[in-house]
Amino acid sequence: MYYPEELIEEVRSRNDIVDVISGYVKLTKKGSSYFGLCPFHNEKSPSFSVSREKQMYYCFGCGAGGNVFTFVMEYENYTFVEALKMLAERVGIDLPEMEYSKEAKEKADLKTSVLEVNKLAAKYYYAQLKTEQGKLAHTYLTKRNLSEETITAFGLGYSNKYSDDLYRYLKTKGYRDEVIAKAGLISVDERKGVYDKFWNRVMFPIMDANSRVIGFGGRVMGDGKPKYLNSPETIVFDKSRNLYGLHRARTSRKSYFLICEGYMDVIALHQAGFTNAVASLGTALTSGHASLIKRYVNEVYLTYDSDEAGTRAALRAIPILKEAGITAKIIRMDPYKDPDEFIKNLGAEAFEERIQKARNGFMFSLEVLEREYDMHSPEGKTEFYHEAAKRLCTFEEEIERNNYIEAVAEAYHIGYENLRKLVGTMAVKTGLATPAVKPKQSVKKESQREDGNITSQKALITWLLEDEKIFQQIRNYITPKDFTEELYTTVAELLYEQYEEGELNPAKIMNHFTDEEEHREVASLFHTKIKELTTKSEQEKALKETIIRVKHHSIEHATKMLEPTDIQGLQKLMEAKRELQSLQKLHISIE
Repeated sequence: MYYPEELIEEVRSRNDIVDVISGYVKLTKKGSSYFGLCPFHNEKSPSFSVSREKQMYYCFGCGAGGNVFTFVMEYENYTFVEALKMLAERVGIDLPEMEYSKEAKEKADLKTSVLEVNKLAAKYYYAQLKTEQGKLAHTYLTKRNLSEETITAFGLGYSNKYSDDLYRYLKTKGYRDEVIAKAGLISVDERKGVYDKFWNRVMFPIMDANSRVIGFGGRVMGDGKPKYLNSPETIVFDKSRNLYGLHRARTSRKSYFLICEGYMDVIALHQAGFTNAVASLGTALTSGHASLIKRYVNEVYLTYDSDEAGTRAALRAIPILKEAGITAKIIRMDPYKDPDEFIKNLGAEAFEERIQKARNGFMFSLEVLEREYDMHSPEGKTEFYHEAAKRLCTFEEEIERNNYIEAVAEAYHIGYENLRKLVGTMAVKTGLATPAVKPKQSVKKESQREDGNITSQKALITWLLEDEKIFQQIRNYITPKDFTEELYTTVAELLYEQYEEGELNPAKIMNHFTDEEEHREVASLFHTKIKELTTKSEQEKALKETIIRVKHHSIEHATKMLEPTDIQGLQKLMEAKRELQSLQKLHISIE
């Protein structure tokens, strides 16, 4: 759905960023800005800044930043359109109705109906738990040491032993069989007719990140099979892309998640104060789960069962998480089976100690691997070292690989240099690397210069934003096209346009970007750390050097891209060189 730029800007301007963020974060005014503890990473000292003047926020700790849309997108896990709708509703702005095709409208209506039915079913199950019929299920939960507050918080319930109880209730509310079936709440059999998917089970509502009920898990009362039953996949429920407990864990703002196997593990940990616990939904951890986790944290602690199956699950999960850029650590549950049992017997403090002693995922995988070899024989040791070296080859970054080589060498009493050479040999042998060639110094210098050029461009955009007088002095020498990164060029064009129109509004610039990562990057352009210099002349010198560096790099870039037959391009290049000469003579002042 396309919304006019004027409407987007009206929604943004009517939602003062300080007022909106104050509803989520306690802010304290310091100077012209407001500061608080960042809601996107764990910190003790406030580094989260909100500017009413700029209508932007920025965390100097983790780099999160943007305008009011960005904040709602990041905090609520909303898309841009969802954030726009929420903020529009907040200030009483009516957005135009989305225009659907017939098929799209039917799909959207079905999705809405399924979510409504799921919500109603969850309320019904919860109410049943409080009845005489639900007494057995309620006793089961309290015997598992769950408090009434926890039962309520997770919306736990009971599906009646009568096999069509929920179906009949939903029919009285006017829902068609098709919708109830599409929600995965009933089954249809030619012989049995229509019957509830869940009956005589303790019910666990499954919610998405936005606290909408998308499915259910049920634990049977008695000896029925299967012991645990999940909703089938529906238009709103994909078990490979959802995590149980995420709607609560994402607001814990811890720097890591605790990954469990089951519902009760998650609930027990939350009750014990570990509100960052989640679980995959009756399936092994998938790349979809990893991508979802990556939106919130970069580190996880696996708390899988301490049996063989739990170990295998952890070993499968580690490379999937690594591929997504997530560090995995393993928490040992022994002598108990799972977090639920551990917490019941040893308590929260002991569990916290286990977190502190968690094993690095890679080192854990080697510990498990070690069991397959006879480490008391030279042959067994050699074979183990060869396999370990193969695994060390998978670390692409040299620094990271060397750190792990050092850790493995220390743990298994093998010389660091010997292991490093073995890793190099195995990399070549297995095709994971080509024989090492000493890097040329010029390549390294080129890379460093490239990084310096990007830094200069970012710094110049920040300077331009902070001081209009700088823009007035350099506008004839530096154009948006001198910023060679595509995103930087776009931002510079919008910034120059605002200055020409006499209306500086950095938050409005961000309206042109709808992707969360783009918002973050643009925000960083407006908050580049500039080296603090003591005197005005030092500042002016640094600014001038930055401007010249940007112009010089722009000319170099244009020269590389220039076609030999492009006469017009050549003329522009000559003009740019003359501008560079003029810049070198120009005195640039800072007020």
